[in-house]
Amino acid sequence: MAKKKKVAASDILTMYMDYVVKHHSKPESVASFTEIHALDEEVFYTHFASFKDVEKDIYLLLFENSVAILKQTPEYISFTKKDKMLSLYYTFFENLSLNQEFIKINLKGFENQLKAFSTFSRLKRGFKAFVEDLDLETISLNVDTIENIQKKTIKESFWIQFLFTMKFWLDDTSEAFEKTDIFIEKSLNTSFELLNTKSLNNIIDLAKFLYKEKVK
Repeated sequence: MAKKKKVAASDILTMYMDYVVKHHSKPESVASFTEIHALDEEVFYTHFASFKDVEKDIYLLLFENSVAILKQTPEYISFTKKDKMLSLYYTFFENLSLNQEFIKINLKGFENQLKAFSTFSRLKRGFKAFVEDLDLETISLNVDTIENIQKKTIKESFWIQFLFTMKFWLDDTSEAFEKTDIFIEKSLNTSFELLNTKSLNNIIDLAKFLYKEKVK
């Protein structure tokens, strides 16, 4: 069978996702994967070191695509910081929904946090860069070291929230993931309230929602 001379990284990402959806598992080896798609192994290794490397790029690409869509929206520049974050969440999780067959197979056993952290390493860097660009306000203490710690803590807190939202989405069986949309709104409202006024109202609202959905 003739071999393809040139294949882009994006082509391999698509081939990999299609394979996982079709077979409900990742390929046994790079050799078998490239043989099925009439590729030389060297072509694969030109772009990726392993299947794990492919998976890391898939989640980063989904995130970068979401950010690109947002920034193409004329109104985006005038959004508040909270609305920019909400829009990112809604767009990203819509992208997840469009690729849910692959995502749910790939993230089966998401309870294994070490696996998740490894797979999301590039996504994490992209997400934290987005949060940093928002330049969220911190409590002014006039001490550079402490304020830097605050900024790092904020980025890490939002990342943990983002992971929790992904887990919620994976478990969500509501039509069109409506409950995930509700969770996103309530959890981000809570986060921004804590940044601004320390209000407990949204915390109570979020707690009631989680209790109803998870503790029943």
